[in-house]
Amino acid sequence: MKNPIHENRINRILEEMKKRGLKQLLVSDPKSIGYLTDVWNEPYERMFALLLKADGGHKLFLNRLFNVPDTGIQEEWYSDSDDSVELVAQSVDPQSAIGIDKEWTARFLIPLMEKCPTMKIVLGSDCVDDVRACKDEEEKKLMRKASRINDETVEKAASFVKAGMTEKEVAAYINRTYREAGSNGPSFTTIVSFGANAADPHHEPDDTVLKKGDCVLIDMGCVWKRYCSDMTRTYFCGKADPEYASIHDLVRSANEKAESMIKPGVKLSSIDAAARDLITAAGYGENFNHRLGHFIGLTDHEKGDVGASSDLVAKEGMIFSIEPGVYLPGRFGVRVEDLILVTSTGCEVLNQADKHWKIVG
Repeated sequence: MKNPIHENRINRILEEMKKRGLKQLLVSDPKSIGYLTDVWNEPYERMFALLLKADGGHKLFLNRLFNVPDTGIQEEWYSDSDDSVELVAQSVDPQSAIGIDKEWTARFLIPLMEKCPTMKIVLGSDCVDDVRACKDEEEKKLMRKASRINDETVEKAASFVKAGMTEKEVAAYINRTYREAGSNGPSFTTIVSFGANAADPHHEPDDTVLKKGDCVLIDMGCVWKRYCSDMTRTYFCGKADPEYASIHDLVRSANEKAESMIKPGVKLSSIDAAARDLITAAGYGENFNHRLGHFIGLTDHEKGDVGASSDLVAKEGMIFSIEPGVYLPGRFGVRVEDLILVTSTGCEVLNQADKHWKIVG
């Protein structure tokens, strides 16, 4: 390997393979391949794969249409008229189990199984996902920057939004502001929800017009040099209904309670329980209808849940969201979301934009 960052990442994955008794692993997720080699390709229907081997005999399988830098890894090239899977079959040890990542499609996997009928196939995604979950120093810098852009953009959006605007107008403003800040744009479809629309956690912006008294829920994220940010803030237009304002205070308190617990070794399910118990005690447990958080990095949702069924514990370098919410169908919704970086002694909240409710518009 030419790049020590990528060499270190591959070595960490080899350690994970060793723990699982694997001597070979096939990685096909383009983002994971980019993470490990700095080769960033969208292969579409063509095969694109990285074979990692415990003995160091790694291979990168590439179509001749791809343009890639020299990685220091042995390259296996094929054309559209070649049997690309045959190249993989010739490179693996059919007498040894192989880990396959969750992204490899059946149209490649099944032919490999037919060509190597004695080879045991196991799901090997965790070898890569567990490493990607704990960010290195370079990744932390990029994600801090993405969150700073998010903070600045949401403050601008809060000043921009006015009664009479549509959700689509506000979302378009946010997306423009991201690009003006030098980012690659949104990391997911920007969610802007007015009034009762905010009771749908995944509402997409439409032509709903903002009215005085409506809540304004904005769930947003951008991409900075391939790394994603994500945050949610909820405001009120013109005035705040006392009931809704008290619910906002409750949700913010649940967010802060969860964040105060985060440090290495803490069960992620316990963090979810702390926020959920607070909301349940206030009588809104059934209105908090999703997990507390998700992991994030090269994609806005990576493997790993901060939820009741999670068996994970917090580890230094993990970055995940903390986003409790309360949703009253037909009436109102509120969510308060930050990204959290687990440090050696606690956590760093990556979002600094004020999360108390305030009046806009």
